[in-house]
Amino acid sequence: MKYETPSGQTIDTDRDLSAPERHILQKLFLWESMAGSLKEFREKKREALEKGWNDSGPISENQFLKSITKDLERKVRARLDKTA
Repeated sequence: MKYETPSGQTIDTDRDLSAPERHILQKLFLWESMAGSLKEFREKKREALEKGWNDSGPISENQFLKSITKDLERKVRARLDKTA
């Protein structure tokens, strides 16, 4: 999958993310639409990174995952602002 950030950066998730990072990203896509606050979204991200893939242990965010999660946080804020 290719993901384009608002700054125009294109991230190829197959190439730029490891399998565990892609697994975390799938969870974050879900939480983008479900989180009741930005704090909750960040907590879910932290928990997912700590647990890893199938509880395999902590996963470090590379620069690409950080860019995507920053954009997802922006989307969470925008969604919450519309419902406020």
